[in-house]
Amino acid sequence: MTIESLNLVAILAAFFFGALSFLSPCVLPLLPGYLSLMSGFSSEELQSGGASTRTMLRATGLFIAGFSVVFVGWGLGASWALPGTGWLVWAGWFVVAMGAFIFVTAIWNPKFLLPLMRERRMEVRPSRLGKFAPPVMGVAFGFGWTPCIGPFLGALLAFTAADTSTAWESVPLLLAYSAGLGVPFLAAALATNKVLAGFDAIKKYLRPIQAVSGLLLAGFGVLLITDQITDLSNWFADLLSNIGLDSLSEI
Repeated sequence: MTIESLNLVAILAAFFFGALSFLSPCVLPLLPGYLSLMSGFSSEELQSGGASTRTMLRATGLFIAGFSVVFVGWGLGASWALPGTGWLVWAGWFVVAMGAFIFVTAIWNPKFLLPLMRERRMEVRPSRLGKFAPPVMGVAFGFGWTPCIGPFLGALLAFTAADTSTAWESVPLLLAYSAGLGVPFLAAALATNKVLAGFDAIKKYLRPIQAVSGLLLAGFGVLLITDQITDLSNWFADLLSNIGLDSLSEI
């Protein structure tokens, strides 16, 4: 099984897990702060709709580009460090472990996991960076560790390293993950006050969302271990063909 055989299924899974990374206690509650720091607008301006949409889109786009470059770089590095295939079952177990970590930390805070539950971020002072603040913040975001994003990204890196014949085959999956994480940021930039209000309503469900996310990630790992992901990909390709969208399965 190679990345080519996964096609749209793997890309959609990467995008989906990127979106789940955004809907986590490590990112969503901090959204107003991220948007304010990268754009220069105050929280009051963002919530009242007084921020310039053009400025917000530019800043958010550069922020997304910053962490996307880092994520793709991680993917290339992982694929070069473990060239060739043959590690897929081990990668599957790692994905299961990362899913279990997300699930456990959503419902329990055991002391022995406390070192992994601490966030580690590069310190960036946007006020000193001017127009370069958004991409630099994105790069810092990409190099940091959070107990919500780290396991998702680590699982994806393990999968791409284990199941790509060349390092460049990891790029589409890391870009899909970055897009899944970045699209909600763009949505917030387009309609900041409305999106922030909507996300506020979701905050009380963050822990259940995190727990379900962990179970889904672990389930994806089980599919890798049992080599059932190819069957899922073939089923999805047949479904697209039956509804006249077979060209999408060749992405």
